[in-house]
Amino acid sequence: MVTVTTEGLYCKKGNFHIDPWRPVPTAIITHAHADHARPGHTHYFATPTGLRAMQKRLGNISGTAVPYGEKKRFGDVWVSFHPAGHVLGSAQIRIEGKDENGRESVWVVSGDYKRTPDRSCEPFEVVQCDTFISEATFGLPIYQWQNTAELAKEIVDWAKGYNGPSLVFCYAFGKAQRLLAEFALLDTPPIYLHGAAIALSELYRECGYTLAPFSPATLPAGGGRKKQSFGQSIILAPPSTHRSEWMNRFQDPQTAFASGWMAVRGKKKQRGYDRGFAISDHADWNDLVSTILATGAKQVYITHGQSDVLARYLREIHHLSAEPLETLFEGEGE
Repeated sequence: MVTVTTEGLYCKKGNFHIDPWRPVPTAIITHAHADHARPGHTHYFATPTGLRAMQKRLGNISGTAVPYGEKKRFGDVWVSFHPAGHVLGSAQIRIEGKDENGRESVWVVSGDYKRTPDRSCEPFEVVQCDTFISEATFGLPIYQWQNTAELAKEIVDWAKGYNGPSLVFCYAFGKAQRLLAEFALLDTPPIYLHGAAIALSELYRECGYTLAPFSPATLPAGGGRKKQSFGQSIILAPPSTHRSEWMNRFQDPQTAFASGWMAVRGKKKQRGYDRGFAISDHADWNDLVSTILATGAKQVYITHGQSDVLARYLREIHHLSAEPLETLFEGEGE
């Protein structure tokens, strides 16, 4: 039902691509992260909130919004979108049609997904299928996530214990809003956002999600290049700004990175942060395995990350037909 072409994952029976990495006529998009939603396609299909997020990031694109659970015909197959729990509007793509032997078959392309509770996006939905394409960004047993609400409180306590600005580096789409949703329940210092996260955070509010109050992390009028104290505060900024000129506006900041990679000792020091908080928008090892088993799929393809390890485990322990599938997804929002 789905093959890999030079443009990306392709469904010949429906004549469409899923999260293609080169321009195509018809692109069905799981979510608006840059490694899945690329510019240049003729027409995009996504969930309503997913399409709005893409328009924020890609500009004026031609797109069709398809609500969760609604079936849409593409050629000889039916396609529907189902919540992936990754970020706002993220979806798994369910494809239903006849296989090469004329039997009804269901494939699900998961995109990126997570199972941990998230106050800023739709919760994951298990979709029964015959073939499941799963990510494996954190496909090793060492990756097991803590409760996000508890980690958010740790961030706030860490910031309150420092007499100055606390820079928390996190992805501008998904992670920043997830933290803001948790901060809304806590007594926090003033919160500032890098400009890259502001428009997307406003979109979350427009979609009905409650986020903590925030202000732009901009210099006052006439501030020039002079460092500003910002006082005791939390500043959320994308990882690309770490050790950048933008960071120089803050006087004596402490720094942290909110990412699943912080679950590995040594990553914090290796990347030059004072603290690490292992908060990920991807499924951990246990959730990857339990989700794949819950789908009932007999054929599993594993893409991105530790695909060989997870595929071998599924074959040897659970006796599934599982193998890696090479793609160009890079894992924005880890």
